Amino acid sequence: MSSNRTRRTHATLVALAAGALVLTACSSGAGAGGGDNANDRTGAEAQRSQIAFGDAAASKGKAEEVPGAQKGGTLKVYQRDTFSHLDPAQIYVSDEGALATLLFRKLTTYHMDNKGKYTVVGDLATDSGQSSDGGKTWKYTLKDNVKWEDGSPITAKDIRHTFERQFAPFITDGPYFVQQWLADSTDYRKLLKDGPYKGKHLPDSVLETPDDKTIVFHFKTPHPDLPYALAMAGYAAVQEKKDTKEKYDKAPQSSGPYKIKPGSFKSGKGMTLVRNPEWDANTDNSRHQYVDKFDIQFGVSFPDSTQRLIADNADNQNAVSFSNQVDAASMQTVANDPKVKKRSTSGYQPYVGVINFNMKRIKDKKVREALAYAMPTQAVLDAYGTPGGGELAGSYVSPTVTGYKDIDPYGKLKKPLGDIEKAKKLLKEAGKTGMKITFAYMNAPEPQKYSVSIVDNLKKAGFDVQPKDLPSDTYYDVIGKVDNKFDIYASAWGADWPSASTVLPPTMDGRQIQDGSPNYSHYNNPAVSKEMDRISKMSDQEKASEEWFKLNEKILKEDLPAIPTFYYKQIQLHGSKVGGVVNNDIISGVDPTKLFLKK
Repeated sequence: MSSNRTRRTHATLVALAAGALVLTACSSGAGAGGGDNANDRTGAEAQRSQIAFGDAAASKGKAEEVPGAQKGGTLKVYQRDTFSHLDPAQIYVSDEGALATLLFRKLTTYHMDNKGKYTVVGDLATDSGQSSDGGKTWKYTLKDNVKWEDGSPITAKDIRHTFERQFAPFITDGPYFVQQWLADSTDYRKLLKDGPYKGKHLPDSVLETPDDKTIVFHFKTPHPDLPYALAMAGYAAVQEKKDTKEKYDKAPQSSGPYKIKPGSFKSGKGMTLVRNPEWDANTDNSRHQYVDKFDIQFGVSFPDSTQRLIADNADNQNAVSFSNQVDAASMQTVANDPKVKKRSTSGYQPYVGVINFNMKRIKDKKVREALAYAMPTQAVLDAYGTPGGGELAGSYVSPTVTGYKDIDPYGKLKKPLGDIEKAKKLLKEAGKTGMKITFAYMNAPEPQKYSVSIVDNLKKAGFDVQPKDLPSDTYYDVIGKVDNKFDIYASAWGADWPSASTVLPPTMDGRQIQDGSPNYSHYNNPAVSKEMDRISKMSDQEKASEEWFKLNEKILKEDLPAIPTFYYKQIQLHGSKVGGVVNNDIISGVDPTKLFLKK
C-alpha cells in the first residue's frame, strides 16, 4: 500500500517524494525505545512470518485490557496532512488507515495481543472465514449486535453493498484485490460498471447473501489470502441506506468505537472523534474505547510535532501522532536523551521508496539508466534521518517480504551519492545530453531537502531539470493521473501482507494503469503481466515467493521503470501522559486503538 511519509504510509504507504503513508500487513510485535542500528534486520525478518487465521474462539469477546489503562480525557493528535479520504473504499494510505482503526469495522481484522503477536480474526464476522472448494469459496457469518452509529444493525445487505460499490467509477483510490478476484480480471469494472446505484447487483454466483447474516464469496480460482485482503481498511463496511456516493467521503458512518463529531472535519485544520455509543465492546476483541475524544490537528510538520513532543509541556503531554515521525534533524537528540527516548516507539516498515520514471514520457532505457545512476539515494535517505529513518535499497521488494534477497544491479549501495560520470556517458550514448526533465516532488520538509541534491546531480549528468513542487495532501492524486506532465517523481509502496504478490501486481502490472492506480511509472510489459498471472496461481507459497523475487529483479534490470531509494524505518514520539503506546506493524505506526491518558 502507499506510504504517507511521502504523501500519504498507505502506503501504506504510504509515495516518497517523500512523506507518504502506507498500509501494510506484517507480523511481529511492538517496538519501543527507538532502535539505533540501521543494518539490524531483526524487525524486518520477523515481519516476514506468516500471520495465522483465527477461528471463532479467537474472534470472540472483548479485547484484553491494556495494562494500566484508564478511561477519559481528550487525546491530541498531531498530523502533517489532512486526510484526503474518509470513505473507507478510498483508503489505501497509512495515515488514513490508522484513523480507520477507530472508525470502521470489516469482516476480518488483525488482532494484536499484549505480547505483540498478530492473528487475523473475525471482526464483524464470527471468524476469519470458512473456506471450501480449494479456496474458491469463502463463507462469512456476521456477529450478533454489531451496529452502525445510528443504532441500526449491520446486515449482509450492507456488506453486499460495500463490495458492489467498489466497482463504481468514483471509487478510484482504494485497494482492488477483491474486485479483481470476483471479476477474475484486472478489468474488473465491467462486471458491475455503475456499482449498485442503477439497480444492478453482482450475481449470486459471484457474491451470495442468502440471509441477513451470511456472505459467501465465489471465485473462479483459489484465493487463499482473502482473510488478509478483507482486513484492509479499504474493505470496511459501508452503510447502504446512508451511502451518499461521492459525499460519503466527507461524512461516513461509523461502526467502530469512535465516530466523527458532526461538522468537525475542516480540511487543513483538524477534526474531532467522539465515542460511538452504539459500538459494543463485547463484539470486538481488537479495539478499545479508552479516551473520550481524539482532537486531531492538521498542518503540523514532522519538525513541529517532534519539537512539541520533545518539550513535553502543557497539552503536549497528552499528545501523540498517528503517522508523523521524528524529523531527520532531531534523530540524534532522541537517541541521545534517555528521557526522550523512553517516550519513543520504533519499527521496521514494509515500504520501499522509489523514484519513478514516467514510462509514457521517458521511453529510452539508456535515459532511465542515466537517471538511475545519477540519483543521489543517500540524500533521499538522509532527509529522513539515519539510522532511524531507514536503509539504502537495491530492490523494489522490502526485506520484510518473504523471498527477499540482497541485490544492487545499479550500484546504489556502493555509490549512494550517485555515479555522475556513468550517467553522463549513458546520456551521451543515447544522444540526449541536455534533455529536459520535469521533476515533481512533495512540498514537505524532507522532499524539499533531498530535491536540491537530485536537481544538482541530474544537472551535472547533463539533464535540463525543471523542478516542480506539489501540495503534500494531493500529491499522490496528482502523480496518479495517467496523463500527468511529469517525468520523474517519488513514491513509496508497502506490502499489504508479507508477500510480493501485494507489491508487484499493484505497482508494475500494466493492466492496472488508470487514474489513481499505484502503477505510478505507467509501466506496461505484457510478458511481465503474464508472468504475474502464472505466479499468482502457484499453490506452493514458498516457491511462489522465490518466483516473485526473480520477477522483481527482472523488471529492475531489464526495464527499470523506477529506481529504489530506501527501505523504511521510523521512530515516533508521544507525550508523557499517554499510555498504551505500541507500534503496530500492520498500520506502520502507533496503534490508536490501545491509547489512553494517565491521570
